[in-house]
Amino acid sequence: MTLAVVMSRALDGLDAPPVQVEVHLANGLPSFTLVGLADTEVKEARERVRAALAQSGLAFPTNKRITVNLAPADLPKESGRFDLPIALGILAADGQIDPAALAGYEFAGELSLAGELRPVRGALALALALRHEGATRTLVLPEASAAEAALAGQVPVRSARHLLDVVAALQPGDAARPLPVPEPPAHNGHDATAALLDLADVRGQTAAKRALEIAAAGAHSLLMVGPPGAGKSMLAQRLPGLLPPMNDSEALASAALASLAGAFEPSHWKVRPFRAPHHSATAPALVGGGSPPRPGEISLAYGGVLFLDEMPEMPRAALEALREPLETGRITISRAARQASFPARFQLVAAMNPCPCGWLGAAAGSGRSCRCTPDIVARYQGKLSGPLLDRIDLQVDVPAVKPDELMGKRDGEPSPVIAQRVQAARRRAIERQGTPNAELTPTGIEAHCALDDTSRDLLHRAAERLGWTGRGMHRVLKVARTIADLAGSERIRSLHVAEAMQWRRALPVS
Repeated sequence: MTLAVVMSRALDGLDAPPVQVEVHLANGLPSFTLVGLADTEVKEARERVRAALAQSGLAFPTNKRITVNLAPADLPKESGRFDLPIALGILAADGQIDPAALAGYEFAGELSLAGELRPVRGALALALALRHEGATRTLVLPEASAAEAALAGQVPVRSARHLLDVVAALQPGDAARPLPVPEPPAHNGHDATAALLDLADVRGQTAAKRALEIAAAGAHSLLMVGPPGAGKSMLAQRLPGLLPPMNDSEALASAALASLAGAFEPSHWKVRPFRAPHHSATAPALVGGGSPPRPGEISLAYGGVLFLDEMPEMPRAALEALREPLETGRITISRAARQASFPARFQLVAAMNPCPCGWLGAAAGSGRSCRCTPDIVARYQGKLSGPLLDRIDLQVDVPAVKPDELMGKRDGEPSPVIAQRVQAARRRAIERQGTPNAELTPTGIEAHCALDDTSRDLLHRAAERLGWTGRGMHRVLKVARTIADLAGSERIRSLHVAEAMQWRRALPVS
């Protein structure tokens, strides 16, 4: 047999299209040629495979012309995931293992020079693609990657530590040594909950805590404006402790995206992510990019919180790139040759100072005063465009905490108590419309956010006086729906609308 075919998979965004690794051995001048739109990392497999076979005591056909084709030829291939299938294809084409034994498997894994198998990115995406296609082949992966792929369920997965383990499993009859079945990572809900920060640690800030509760209940975006040291970062870090537990669908999508970035941790399974990129982050780092395209912070925060501290200090292009994902929950990265789409349903929490010095609007007698001119303040606040601010549901003032409050005892409810109210409100929304209130479509708003005459008149007058856009009015209705859910009310009443209107505040001006 001089031709062998081994099945593997590439990564194309969050998809994992199948790849046939075709290995042909022929007489002629010894060479090792790899074709099929392979990246540099894939082409380097030639040296890794050669050394791994030799160090494992397996024969490398040094007197043959070796051609490896990765089909389809127009699909880009990257990373070292094809090392294992290439090595097995060479062994099968050389007659050292039976090519027919490869038929029921798919392989992915990077080889060390000693033949050990190293983890690969996107293992969960490979398993999810197999499940989606209904394929019956068994997926063979390195040990660490196999445990991750086992989370997909309904897909036969086997793990291996060394190339020789895979070769032994492919031997005929009783000589075969089966590969172990990996155990998916265990999720200890108690430990995950205990590790979350408690909102009761934050002194004062009653209004901000209320805004955080509403944001958690309806999955709303939130902007906190206040002086340095007021507790904005502390508040944001405690939002995950208020959010409902992740369901299986959210957890799988979040884990698959983290796996694509090589950042999946088994201990974080079913724990909502909290991403806090530095304010110097570029637009590609925030929304994704590169070649091939990889997910950015907004996708890695899927199902969790994206915290942007010092928001006006971020590059303008990065901030403006958030507009479409905030509306659609997806990001499409287009390049000249490829296009990739990633989920980006995240909860935005942003924090900023009211001015560059931070003390605009400081209370009299506080010992602080703003030293910024009106032009400087306008230029600073203008870094957040109107269209971006229009997409943020809740905007809350976080004033400086007085010393007696800061040194006093805890004055608020602990996170578990608030989380119970949040879960009850989120459950009402899901049972009523199937989505959190922040994700309501215009049709859903019309169906589930009906107002009585008093509430409608109140909203109409406020919109005319404050110049709200249609999007701004819809945001108020969504927030009012969440406030009503927290209160256990089936209908939105005027007091719910009035409170929702208070969260559409303007930035202070000098």
